[in-house]
Amino acid sequence: MQQDPDNCFRILLATDNHIGYAEKDPVRGQDAINTFREILQIAKEADVDFILLAGDLFHENRPSRTCMHQTIALLREYTMGDKPISFELMSDPMEGSTPGFSFPAVNYEDPNLNISIPVFSIHGNHDDPQGTGPEGALCALDVLSVSGVLNYFGKLDLTADEAAADPSDQGIKIRPVLIRKGNTHLAMYGVGNVKDARMHYELRSNRVKMFMPDGGGEIRDDDWFNMLLIHQNRVKHGPQQSVPEGMFDDSINLVIWGHEHDCRIWPERVEGKDYYISQPGSSVATSLAPGEAIPKHVGILSIQGSQFQIAEIPLKTVRPFVIEEVVLTEAAANPRNKINLEERDTITSYLRAQVERLIAKAREEWEELHSGDDEEMMLPLIRLKVETSEVKEMTNPVRFGQDFVGRVANPRDILQYYRKKKVAERSMYDPNWGPDDLAAMTTNDRLSKLRMATLVRQYLQAQNLEVLVENGLEDAIMRFVDKDDRDAIKDFVVDTVKTVGRDMRTKEVDEDDVEEHMVRAKEIVASQWETEHKGREDNSKSRKAKNRPKDSDEDSMAAEDSMMEVDSEASFQQSSAVGRGKTTSSTGTKSRAKGKQPLFDQDDQEEEEEVVPVKKKVPASTSKSKPPPKTTTKKTPAKTNTKQAQLT
Repeated sequence: MQQDPDNCFRILLATDNHIGYAEKDPVRGQDAINTFREILQIAKEADVDFILLAGDLFHENRPSRTCMHQTIALLREYTMGDKPISFELMSDPMEGSTPGFSFPAVNYEDPNLNISIPVFSIHGNHDDPQGTGPEGALCALDVLSVSGVLNYFGKLDLTADEAAADPSDQGIKIRPVLIRKGNTHLAMYGVGNVKDARMHYELRSNRVKMFMPDGGGEIRDDDWFNMLLIHQNRVKHGPQQSVPEGMFDDSINLVIWGHEHDCRIWPERVEGKDYYISQPGSSVATSLAPGEAIPKHVGILSIQGSQFQIAEIPLKTVRPFVIEEVVLTEAAANPRNKINLEERDTITSYLRAQVERLIAKAREEWEELHSGDDEEMMLPLIRLKVETSEVKEMTNPVRFGQDFVGRVANPRDILQYYRKKKVAERSMYDPNWGPDDLAAMTTNDRLSKLRMATLVRQYLQAQNLEVLVENGLEDAIMRFVDKDDRDAIKDFVVDTVKTVGRDMRTKEVDEDDVEEHMVRAKEIVASQWETEHKGREDNSKSRKAKNRPKDSDEDSMAAEDSMMEVDSEASFQQSSAVGRGKTTSSTGTKSRAKGKQPLFDQDDQEEEEEVVPVKKKVPASTSKSKPPPKTTTKKTPAKTNTKQAQLT
């Protein structure tokens, strides 16, 4: 692609920076922030137009003061300056701004700020909005946005009380950020992370709307390059725990996929579709999993007209990580290894030699990446998975790691033992698990079945609550634990008591009927909670699902059938119908129905069990969308340390 500087966008792509991860670790504490600094340096040296982040900028929902201080300082250092902005905002700069204040939502449109490299970001599942205060749900990106160092978009205004809401306010509406550089027009659609159940409910109800750009007759629909940022599961973790790659509409040209940590930034054509997917991957390893060992990159995305290309740039501040697996029975079969499965010392000696080999391999990879640099290698992350079937005794992993203190970054968990499962594979939500099954499982398998949500649910069911809804209280407790939302439990209790009390005062309940009325009121609140948070179509289907595992085939097929219904007026390929609208060039949006995609589902990386409410015995009281021009693929020469994918 021949790039014309006056008509070509240059955008730095990154995602899942997880700033603040392991910040109290004396060795790894600064890894995330150091790599984020490198990303900003790359953006400045490459003279990009702006930076685009696809979620999980922060690892914690409520970042520490140190974390926020470092992030804001870096953004001020690298994104503010006298360099002029080379592109024009065509959508309303006040759309998405903080209510009650006069400054715009887009920081470089604020005359009081001097921005040289704007940063646009959606939220992920780690830094998603939480809370029910007067300003609504807020997240750390809201703080950065009002500070003027970042442009937060893709925040969905989901109505909490569907019954009381106006029909026009229901559902999910996605409005793009519209920008122009010369004759290249870019529409950026951002969708921050959404809980699985809510998104499935919106999809089944055909209540997801995307608003299309409207150039007022001067700009054709085909002149827009439509780019979508999402932060959802791409890898299938369950029947309803991921987003199929082919679910998006053909009017989308490129999907930037966050949440998945393995780097697949090279654009991949989706089979049967005209769009591509780029998955930048995380910039820091937050787990010792194989996907984290893939070399990490950011990308420079160039867009000119309907053509684009991505140049991969390796990150050099990422800590080396090597992971391998050994099967002791196979290793013992080789006489050169000198392993006796009956003698622990011979096994330990073999494992120690394997770890030494992995450390040497990490050094080789580091020197290859930093050839010509004098920088000393960071302590590497080493993970050796050991299959221990038929082995009676193994060395303690923590004691084993003491020999490598000062040589690896994770001496306490170098080794990971596991055994081949001898029990039949069953869903972890199978109610028929018994003591004999647990006894046959390994320690890791037993721990995987023991979850905070399970303990909370069992405790609440044993309390026989009369007013508070068990599933709602469980959700509040999990937000308190997982998201550090200190007001979650208090807000839930206060809201429930107010709702029940207001209902009793309205109906003027007699003192003798208070207990019976509270039971009915609890059922009503429970039903409302199920509708808002679970998205079930009716109570009968819900009751049938309670005695089945959450991931059962029957339950998943019922959900898929509801999503596959095709509306003759507005349908989206193989899934549910989604409306589309029009966005005006400067003063807002105007709705125009268009058949669009069911969008997304999300896995919060913690699959929770389905709630089984305590039962009480009481008396029953979109026109068709136009596909973009067909694309072809061309080749361009590769640069040093840079791999380019050109797609037109």
